[in-house]
Amino acid sequence: MDKYRIFNEDCYTYIKEIPDRSIDLILTDPPYNLSKYSTGNIKLSWRKDINNDLAEWDKRIFDPAELIDDFIRILKPTGNIFAFTSYNLLGRWHKVFDPKFDTFQYIVWHKTNPVPKIRRAGFLNSCELIICVWNKGHTWNFTNQKEMHNFIESPICMGRERIKEPMHPTQKPVKVLSHIIKLASNPGDLVFDPFMGVGSTGVAALNLGREFLGFEIDESYFKAAEKRLKSVHPKLFDNQRSKKLHEVKSGQQLY
Repeated sequence: MDKYRIFNEDCYTYIKEIPDRSIDLILTDPPYNLSKYSTGNIKLSWRKDINNDLAEWDKRIFDPAELIDDFIRILKPTGNIFAFTSYNLLGRWHKVFDPKFDTFQYIVWHKTNPVPKIRRAGFLNSCELIICVWNKGHTWNFTNQKEMHNFIESPICMGRERIKEPMHPTQKPVKVLSHIIKLASNPGDLVFDPFMGVGSTGVAALNLGREFLGFEIDESYFKAAEKRLKSVHPKLFDNQRSKKLHEVKSGQQLY
């Protein structure tokens, strides 16, 4: 049996194919819509240019309200939702999701190696937010009080983990994703990422014995994710572009 399926598709339409109550954990990194605040790349003579540009996909207005009905439909009663976001969208997430779930919280991810402020104007952008929502009876693997703070410290992707081609401007570290997956799911559970990017959520899920379902609309990112997941579990790999989720009946395994 395959441990994952990935699709080079638009999540807003293809999510309709996912059976009801089939997902254990939604863990995703949608657009932040920060591109309008970007001043472009910063060119420096003494080091590599500082990447301050965001991709074209960030310019599309992201509204959590477009996803909530399907998220509720596909999530198991014991399921959890974690989504990376930024200060400018936190209010939208809360407005839409808080009335529909028993609990709405957030995690602060502190990046220990943020991009420096060359011109020393303002704070370093060293923190990102992760919204967390669930209902009573949700899966939760409480460890100990010290490890259950809603605060994660980890560097941004560097070295071998960072995908160079294509370069994804918001690639998330597997360490952060793994921490969330351990807390909010169990081995064998199905983790879903509708904005898969270069497949980091899938790598973390497979490494922890979970199954993975991912969508990515950008073909270059999809191919990078395809390559990464194949390297994690080469014998399990199967190109899923031609397969349809609606072939799986509600209540059956996706794999």
